[in-house]
Formats: sequence, structure tokens, C-alpha cells
Amino acid sequence: MSIEVGSKLQGKVTGITNFGAFVELPGGSTGLVHISEVADNYVKDINEFLKVGDEVQVKVLNVESDGKIGLSIRKAKEAPPSPEQRRPQKRGPRKDDHGRPQRSMSFEDKMNRFLKDSEERLASLKRNTESKRGGRSTKRG
Repeated sequence: MSIEVGSKLQGKVTGITNFGAFVELPGGSTGLVHISEVADNYVKDINEFLKVGDEVQVKVLNVESDGKIGLSIRKAKEAPPSPEQRRPQKRGPRKDDHGRPQRSMSFEDKMNRFLKDSEERLASLKRNTESKRGGRSTKRG
């Protein structure tokens, strides 16, 4: 039996390691379900989810040239998204800093606004640091 990437198959767990589980597939071939592909949430101990002899449905992730087969249990369970989930969310108009709807700005407008804001911030920073150091007009002596 030819094993193709993306196909869902029924298999039997034949061995468990600390990094995953080996699953025997129809036709006698064996693939590996990595521990990260066992469940949707974090799996610390794979023995909490699988036991040798369990029948599991797996999805073929990859078949390498040397015969290694990568499998996933969690992707075999995934249902296709419903039409409501696939539809992009409608967003309202973007708001500016004051909560007003923002009009689309040209690149030049955006650049001018950035430069103005940047100069204001630099001036404020300079004022604050000079007052703490004594500024330029202060005589030392």
C-alpha cells in the first residue's frame, strides 16, 4: 500500500519513547508521531495520552527518501474550518489618537507627522536632561 502525504490512516501504537510514539500502519510500515503532534496542548509525558496497543487515527505529514514516515494525531482530528471561521472579520475605520475616524494619509503626510512627533519628543527629552544637568547657561564654579 502506497502511503501519501496528507492521507489519514488507522494505525496501532507499537512503541513509546520519550520523544514520540511508533505507529504501525496498514501494509506493515511504521511511522513516528512526534510528541508535539500527539495533542493540541503541551504534552509532558506521552504515556498520559497513549499506550502500546492503542488504535489511533493519524495523518501522514511527510515521507522521507530513507523510508521514515512522519505522522500526526492532532492534525488527523482537525475539522476543516466552518465558513464563518474562514470569513475575515470586518473591521471598522481606523481611529486616530483622539478616537476620530482616521482618513487615509499619503506617504508624505505620514512622514511629516512622524518628523513633527520625533522633533517634539527630542525637544522634550533635551529640556528634561539639560535641566537635570544644569543646562548650558549655568556657571560652574
